[in-house]
Amino acid sequence: MSSVLLLLLVFVFDLIAFGLAVVAEQRRTTWQVSRESKDLSYCVYDEDIATGLGISSFLILLASQLLIMVVSRCLCCGRALTPSGSRSCAIVLFITTWVFFFIAEVCLLAGSVRNAYHTRYRVYFGGNTAPSCRSLRKGVFGAGAAFIVLTGIVSDLYYVSLSRAKDFEVPRDPGIRMTSNSM
Repeated sequence: MSSVLLLLLVFVFDLIAFGLAVVAEQRRTTWQVSRESKDLSYCVYDEDIATGLGISSFLILLASQLLIMVVSRCLCCGRALTPSGSRSCAIVLFITTWVFFFIAEVCLLAGSVRNAYHTRYRVYFGGNTAPSCRSLRKGVFGAGAAFIVLTGIVSDLYYVSLSRAKDFEVPRDPGIRMTSNSM
């Protein structure tokens, strides 16, 4: 029963992180060039909501990954697993979940940092020259959201596979049997 609750809790964390990343993609900072006079123009940025959403998604995904790794003892700690197909599958899924997690976290963190960066200079003496207003490229938070989904799926599969590998018992080989039948 605790396994079902854990998987449900991890699913809810991943769903919240995914939702925040999608909203962050939709609410990326945008800008406009404003002209005070003929020779003075500067960048005006709108509200910076996406940075907070991206960091929140980052932290919730981190909590989800830490929860599943602490409960499963990160595959490295605890008793050794008996050789089986479930153990091999758990090892592959363990590596895959960390790769997907790392990519998702990099996308979310880099997107949040880049979204928070605003150019703060003005352009003088440039009647035709507009300032270089920088903003986050489209799709960074979206890529993070996609990898959040992949991380959630693979981490749940990892936990189920690891649970099966821990419950697996090798049948005992009785070896040579001595019988009372004489020939």
